[in-house]
Amino acid sequence: MRAGVSARIPSERVAVTDLSRYLSVADFARVAHRRLPRCVFAYVEHGAEDGVALTGNRRAFDGFGLVPRALRDVSVRTQTVELWGRTYAMPVGLAPTGLAGIVGFEGDLALAEAAHAANVPFVISGSSSVPLERLVARGRRCWFQAYLPSDRSRIERLLRRLEAVDIDVLVVTVDACVGGNRETMMRAGFALPFRLTPKLVLDGLMHPRWTAAVFARTLVRRGIPRFENLCDPVRPPITELLVGPLRAGRDAFDWDDLAWLRDRWQGRLVVKGLLNPEDARLAVVRGVDAIMVSNHGGRQLDGTIAPLQALPGIVAAVPAVPVFLDGGVRRGTDVLKALALGARMAFVGRAPLYGVAVAGRAGVERVLCILGEEIDRNLALLGCSAPGEVGPERVQPRGAA
Repeated sequence: MRAGVSARIPSERVAVTDLSRYLSVADFARVAHRRLPRCVFAYVEHGAEDGVALTGNRRAFDGFGLVPRALRDVSVRTQTVELWGRTYAMPVGLAPTGLAGIVGFEGDLALAEAAHAANVPFVISGSSSVPLERLVARGRRCWFQAYLPSDRSRIERLLRRLEAVDIDVLVVTVDACVGGNRETMMRAGFALPFRLTPKLVLDGLMHPRWTAAVFARTLVRRGIPRFENLCDPVRPPITELLVGPLRAGRDAFDWDDLAWLRDRWQGRLVVKGLLNPEDARLAVVRGVDAIMVSNHGGRQLDGTIAPLQALPGIVAAVPAVPVFLDGGVRRGTDVLKALALGARMAFVGRAPLYGVAVAGRAGVERVLCILGEEIDRNLALLGCSAPGEVGPERVQPRGAA
């Protein structure tokens, strides 16, 4: 931390030029909470049902303590990670987050551009509202996440579209065969298809900055947001019923479909949403290139174990492929704990969305900068010079002898 920097919480009026005053992801979260309408923040922040899985994701990190080593020469440090012939600046990626455009104007573009500038992976969401072609043009080497039906003709159309823009990493989410029960979001007034109710109008009037900079600007410049990147050729607006194009057939997608996809798709194939080691083994047998351990940010099946808890068992089950973690990451120490338990990289979802809400691309860049600074500092304090040195001996369950 630079000497003399104030640690007070930023006010809602902090300008983009003052983002250095945001010292943690939590600072961004607090301001995002004030700036976003209640319904939008509920969509971003809350999980399914009672939020047991959501809170469990964070508590899992608290359940492990770091074990530093002293008197190590850590004067030269690097965070770079090699993956599939590419070098990334740090072991952090941007997880797919649907409907980022309701958090900030063309929020998906802000995420893609910030990730490109920081040289970290960015996973385009299948539920994004900016066409993937524009995102690839601005964010360069993007990955793409998809919710796939069992209809292989629909999958074929999507694959041809990805190949046309040279996307070569496909992330298939498998923990959302049906939609989660997101009660808090619905109580706040947010549901799909989107309807402009009196409750939502009042919510918007109480947040004039968001109404002008996001809602009105989007309608004037882009019209009603659409799900631009679904595998169906129809790209429906968020105001239309989505059962057909968004969810139809997802509950029939199975291991045979995954094997067919592996034969058809020539790029890297990642399966996201696994918590069971046996499922990880089955995925690797079918030729996937990596596993992303995730419970969808606690937004699908409530009460699941946390990804961090599942991580060691999955790493042991599939030692031949990279394993990523997604869920609950807010600090550089969280990333280091994930690395110590076997993850190659940790992915963040809500954290960059807080950045979008506060300052668009600049906000996301500041969030990534904070995480990078924390990882660098904490690597040194842990007695390590690089991510590859953070092994299982560097963590211990709290309360263990």
